[in-house]
Amino acid sequence: MTALTQSQFFNQLKKYYTFYTGGFIAFVIVLAVLEQLGLPPKWIGYIFLAATIMLYAGIGIMSKTADVSEYYVAGRRVPALFNGMATGADWMSAASFIGMAGTLYLSGFDGLAFIMGWTGGYVLVALFLAPYLRKFGQFTIPDFLGSRYGGNLPRTIGVVAAIICSFTYVVAQIYGVGIITARLTGLEFQIGVFVGLAGILVCSFLGGMRAVTWTQVAQYIILIIAYMIPVVWLSVSHTGNPIPQIAYGQVLQEVTSQEKELNDPTTTRGAAEASVRAIFKERQLAAEDKIKTLEAAIAAGSADTVVGEARAALDAELVALKAAPEPDTAKIEAKQKEIADLTGPDVLMAKLKKAADGAKKSAGPVPAHATAFSGKGAEAKAKANPNATEAEIAAAKAEDQEASNVKRRNFIALVLCLMVGTASLPHILMRYYTTPSVREARKSVFWSLFFIFLLYFTAPALAVLVKNVVYTDLVGSSFASLPAWVANWAAVDPTLMKIADLNKDGLVQLAEVTIGGDLIVLATPEIAGLPYVISGMVAAGGLAAALSTADGLLLTIANALSHDVYYKMIDPKASTVRRLSISKGLLLVVALLAAYTASLKPGDILFLVGAAFSLAASAFFPALVLGVFWKRANYLGAVIGMLAGLAVCMYYMYITYDFFGGVAANEWFAIKPIAAGVFGMPAGFLGIIIGSLLSKAPAKEIQELVDHVRYPSLEGDIKTQAA
Repeated sequence: MTALTQSQFFNQLKKYYTFYTGGFIAFVIVLAVLEQLGLPPKWIGYIFLAATIMLYAGIGIMSKTADVSEYYVAGRRVPALFNGMATGADWMSAASFIGMAGTLYLSGFDGLAFIMGWTGGYVLVALFLAPYLRKFGQFTIPDFLGSRYGGNLPRTIGVVAAIICSFTYVVAQIYGVGIITARLTGLEFQIGVFVGLAGILVCSFLGGMRAVTWTQVAQYIILIIAYMIPVVWLSVSHTGNPIPQIAYGQVLQEVTSQEKELNDPTTTRGAAEASVRAIFKERQLAAEDKIKTLEAAIAAGSADTVVGEARAALDAELVALKAAPEPDTAKIEAKQKEIADLTGPDVLMAKLKKAADGAKKSAGPVPAHATAFSGKGAEAKAKANPNATEAEIAAAKAEDQEASNVKRRNFIALVLCLMVGTASLPHILMRYYTTPSVREARKSVFWSLFFIFLLYFTAPALAVLVKNVVYTDLVGSSFASLPAWVANWAAVDPTLMKIADLNKDGLVQLAEVTIGGDLIVLATPEIAGLPYVISGMVAAGGLAAALSTADGLLLTIANALSHDVYYKMIDPKASTVRRLSISKGLLLVVALLAAYTASLKPGDILFLVGAAFSLAASAFFPALVLGVFWKRANYLGAVIGMLAGLAVCMYYMYITYDFFGGVAANEWFAIKPIAAGVFGMPAGFLGIIIGSLLSKAPAKEIQELVDHVRYPSLEGDIKTQAA
């Protein structure tokens, strides 16, 4: 294959992947026929899981290589079209495939921040980084930092930052793999995580970037077909139009009309919704009363009495659990742990505050999924009160204005972090090292945007179409005749699907429905009434999205450790075999550690992904951009800037994200922890500028390197500077 010209290689790839696409479609058709003949859904899930992983394994085995250039950068001969597809798959993570439509479903307009940020980021990649990094011609991002700023310390900080960003991101992907595998096979989530891990390793273990690239092209084909078919089906069945991107405007009007009805307490449906929201309000007030009682007890010096009463109540609950006709061991153990953890007033206070925060988030007067269309702010409520004074109405108006300002600030901050993070993530930037020339790198960015656009332009349509089905077919239906997909997904994970008859009327109200954003895409075929084979195909598409991104991320971490740490700093004379062996060993260790972390469910997929973008934006973007466009940037500036950016971002997440024990009260300007990069980036730029101006200018050869990188040749192949 290496003897082929670039044109012949391109034509051969087109032929291979055309046959591959036809084969995949034929495979789905055969399974659909078998389903009609009686093949159980469980077996369809196993077949999809086994077939796709075997396919990726086959590509990985055929791409096995011991050549350093092939392993790290796929031989620098990936055509722009196929690199765009591979980048699209690398980019189309579990968050994009599984979470994007779900975020739009739950958040409405606010969810557009992800689409705007993630697509806009590729403009930054094209303008500021991709061609210049390709002209530089190394293997990794820490390579650029080490050569541009000189010395091992900038390279080391780059390695640490790459590991932190990539590990956070890969945990989210493996978490998604666990959800999908559990739904496909019926395995427990924790087991599904490690089963899916096998699929990740076979893609990248043997052939490095070469195997990952050709596997990602195959994965993109599967994921885009899987994403489009259910949406087109929903669009045809609800509007008669097979182009959902055009048709969903009509459905959006229907959804808006239904939301107005659900929020009008004078209508039958609105009155039922109001009764459920009143229950949530009571629960919230009860949680707040508990805190007030404890605070008063502490102030009066009788906290120990309150703790004792709480322990007595828990003991009584434990006795009741044990006395049940069929004792639930899991609940008993949980209650015993709760009693054991109750060690004093401080612990109890923290627990009650956490319970109250949870009540406000998920069980407030208007549930989280309903607030997007409630349209009733503080001013409207104050005006509805006939006894409200002018001062109270003015205060309520100011409260609404501040809430609007906070919402706007968070939207802009998130868009900025996602854009800049896109232009800073090492596993994305590494893709542009694989093209034959600088011109191909530029074209590759265009193709990347095109293939990503296909999915992102469809996600809003999917969100609206599914919401219409939920409002029409689920809300108002009887609890005795719930659709099968509700029970199926509740069995996978109660946090993704839960319905409880709170007002005991036997009918489903919207406020009684808890739907996780990660469920929307995966459940769409079942919601639309499609055959299970389509559900299996969508799950396979989600698996492809998660695996493709996880491959690139694990390779980034392993390469940073084996190439930048071991080869560049510890043993520059290491043989090729030894370098690649170390990379593969590290890949396995990192993968197992990430899978273990994912099995603990450390946070929702979208937050973990967003956190990775903020971390990358803070640590890398200032150093990369100033490294290309400002010759005065030097060693000290890079060290201070990268450390400051990363430290500020991580500190802000630590004090605000509740998984780490942080609280919302610590937020600066009310910015959410997912957008922590909005504070880390300025710190990074300031650190580099100040540090560079306080120390001497870089050596002449480094400044010449900057000139060399700044003016990329648009013709011919670019020779690499290092093997």
